[in-house]
Amino acid sequence: MNKIFYALLTAVTFASCAESYNIQGSTSVSALDGSKLYLKTMVNDELKNLDSCDVVHGKFKFAGLLDTIKMASLYMDDEPLMMPVVIEQGDIEIHIDNTNRTVSGSPLNEKLYEFMKRHDQLGNELNELSHKQSQMLLEGIDENVINRQLSAEANRIAMQEDSLVTNFIVDNFDNVLGPGVFMMITGSYQYPILTPQIEDIMSKATKKFKADPYVKQYYQVANEIQARQNGLVEDVQPTPAPAQENNETPDSTRNAR
Repeated sequence: MNKIFYALLTAVTFASCAESYNIQGSTSVSALDGSKLYLKTMVNDELKNLDSCDVVHGKFKFAGLLDTIKMASLYMDDEPLMMPVVIEQGDIEIHIDNTNRTVSGSPLNEKLYEFMKRHDQLGNELNELSHKQSQMLLEGIDENVINRQLSAEANRIAMQEDSLVTNFIVDNFDNVLGPGVFMMITGSYQYPILTPQIEDIMSKATKKFKADPYVKQYYQVANEIQARQNGLVEDVQPTPAPAQENNETPDSTRNAR
């Protein structure tokens, strides 16, 4: 009897000491009310359900034990909501409305969404250039002058965006944010390619970052494809990019530079 008691006590003590995650969510989007939401993560190149809950009167909640910090994606049924969520200890809050989506309340989520906010600002600046072009044409400014000025501004924004993304990944090589954002910027490529930005990131990468399953596979396949394109090995059909989560992808990093 004493052995059973101590075994139960040990189990309860272990459970009480185990880390857990607690996610409270709210939404004003009527289409989400009554739907089922899922947190999905990559496991062995497959998207697996980590947790699920129902949206009731604009409120939802995820909670569970945390074996390791991981990056997840928020889904409504099988439809991605384009919201990465870091599953970590703490009281995490998700807010979704028609104009804004945020995750806050824990260190890595705060850091991720601050980065995404700045990235969105640069994207808006880039999109604003087309409106600026129309305004300048209406003002009668010479088209060549407009093109030179706006091209310079577009290059400036692109360089800022490159620097923002690269520095963020480098600063987070050894936590889930580095590989997670790397997955985002490579997500739209038809197959793995080596852009100057990716080469720069990998030249600075730590062993832990290089050992991440997605990063390792992407970089290996990208090098193999480049070798074939350079005629160094026999040409075969390009391998598709590694499987990934449908997180929000930084727009201006989608095209190879």
